[in-house]
Amino acid sequence: MDMTGKTVMITGASRGIGAEAARVFAAAGANVTLLARGQREIADLAGEIGEKALAISCNVARYSDMATAVEVTQDTFGGLDVLISNAGVIEPISHLSASDPDAWGDVIDINLKGVFNGVHAALPVMRAGGGGSILTISSGAAHNPIEAWSHYCASKAGVHMLTRCIDKEESANGIRAMGLSPGTVATQMQREIKASGINPVSQLDWEDHIPADWPARALLWMCNAAADEWCGQEISLRDEDIRRKVGLI
Repeated sequence: MDMTGKTVMITGASRGIGAEAARVFAAAGANVTLLARGQREIADLAGEIGEKALAISCNVARYSDMATAVEVTQDTFGGLDVLISNAGVIEPISHLSASDPDAWGDVIDINLKGVFNGVHAALPVMRAGGGGSILTISSGAAHNPIEAWSHYCASKAGVHMLTRCIDKEESANGIRAMGLSPGTVATQMQREIKASGINPVSQLDWEDHIPADWPARALLWMCNAAADEWCGQEISLRDEDIRRKVGLI
């Protein structure tokens, strides 16, 4: 898919799915804005990609950070066509009775409020440009309770419904909103889950997880008109037919 002339903003771009998405979209010709709290990591990735990449240190939980990132992206590349709300955390993994309330709330701020902040900042620019795509990262945890993941399950359920709300309110303005549920991915988050030793997900072998470039390639495919029928919905990479459409089979 040719993304030449398009601009893509990726949150949580310092590693995992976000970093691979940056590489995949840049290889397709897009300008990419890389957002993460770790400036060194995204600066290194921007150096790897070249002049089509812009690295901005950003905490998605702060609206002012996201608003500034959108403004700088627009000034640099002339617009914003795709927002990939990928930033997410799962630590601290803890049962409800033992959870620290502030730490629990921090996960909600990053995983859910962070998505809202990006969407709210991006919408005026996308509307002015005639439309765009807002892609969120969902999870099986959005639909099923998992032991010691109450913060993650609640945040992902919220993101799922927020994505549906974006579609309902903004589809008439040319905004395509959909979620991607990638399954378990071989990233640092899975190492944290493994270390917790809690619930069946932590018992999976590393070989059970898919590589991070699979969801990255799926996100690129989701920008194609062929994915329009999933607007307002969630695409699952567990679905063999979806893997075939993306070109993973």
